[in-house]
Amino acid sequence: MIKPVDSATFWDFAEDREDPIHRIHSYPAKFPAFITTKALQYAQAKGVEVHTVADVFCGCGTTAVEAKKKGINFWGCDINPVATLIAQVKSRDYCESTLARYFTNIKNMFYTVCTDEDDYKRVNDRIRYWFEDQNIDDLLRLQKAIKLIVPSNSKYRKFFLCAFSNILKSTSKWLTKSIKAQVDPNKSRHDVMDAFECQIQMMQKANKSSMEAFTRRKNHKTSIVTKDFLSTRLQKPVADLIVTSPPYVVSYNYADLHQLSALWLGFATDYRDLRKNMIGNQYGIKPPQDTDLNNLCNSSVETYRDLLQVDRGKAASVIRYFMDLQKTTNQCWHLLNHDGLAVFVIGNTEYKGVTIDNAGYLRECMVISHFVDIEVIKRKVSLKIMTPYRDSKGRFTRDSSERKVYNEEYVVIGRKR
Repeated sequence: MIKPVDSATFWDFAEDREDPIHRIHSYPAKFPAFITTKALQYAQAKGVEVHTVADVFCGCGTTAVEAKKKGINFWGCDINPVATLIAQVKSRDYCESTLARYFTNIKNMFYTVCTDEDDYKRVNDRIRYWFEDQNIDDLLRLQKAIKLIVPSNSKYRKFFLCAFSNILKSTSKWLTKSIKAQVDPNKSRHDVMDAFECQIQMMQKANKSSMEAFTRRKNHKTSIVTKDFLSTRLQKPVADLIVTSPPYVVSYNYADLHQLSALWLGFATDYRDLRKNMIGNQYGIKPPQDTDLNNLCNSSVETYRDLLQVDRGKAASVIRYFMDLQKTTNQCWHLLNHDGLAVFVIGNTEYKGVTIDNAGYLRECMVISHFVDIEVIKRKVSLKIMTPYRDSKGRFTRDSSERKVYNEEYVVIGRKR
């Protein structure tokens, strides 16, 4: 039974199990799939007729998939090309026999193709830092086989490159399941083709499951683009409902966490380049001017001044984040059709004892951007309820002697009138 939208636990848990397609590629702090379903129910209860859903930080495409399952148009963007690759693959349907044929041919090619000097020109010091020589050679041959077998303009190439991307951490020295970029000196080498074959089998099963949902709803369009939403010029409103989750400042650095995929897939020769325009980026950021602070609310300026006492660089990053968040809400207002709804999921963070009220500041930004009927609803994060601590390697744990993490976040909702 679906809980009413005014229930205290409406936003906390899903009524159904998550579709397997959402698990085809690891992604840190992945958006809960059921939030989109809840947002659609909420919009319906508020009298909003939803033809198009948008996600302006679409990440790995969770909202896109859920919209497609409902037969609703979707528009999404993300600055991270690794994220949009995953999102595009998750929200498309693939012929099972074509996938099987391509995989057989890729596997056969892998065992016959040879690497050459041109292949190794793409192997930089950072790749050598993370991978042993044998795995580098195997990965080069696998990537070459994919590109030789699957046409460049085919959606199937992205499917196999997405699979390739998700085996990179398991075939590298990266500490398994860590949210930090760190080497595991005791990690045994995973065989590249064995890992790839398991990944393909998993993705084929997920594709078959999602096909059953997708084929019931054909009359819709899904558009996912790689771009910075803050610099996107909006010609006209396109969405009736926005469902999105901005990055939490001083939480995850997505450029660092996706560096293996970014390097191997050719999205960057230096993964640090991907950081430059990400929301709240601290790299190369100059201290804010008085004019910048004058345009911000008192609470954000107080947070900035508290952070100055412990870390000047992080203080500049946080104030940049607040400025970006204000631009985000303004852009979202323009993206929405009249009477549309914006649903943000965001959590508060902390740095060296300074609490950063992301949710409270987001609400103030929405007021400035002329949203009305604004609600701030606390929701429980189920995984963090069960394991509310993180160990020194970034893993969730029940050990109360470790660092406690937030086990709640906020759903912030506003309407365009």
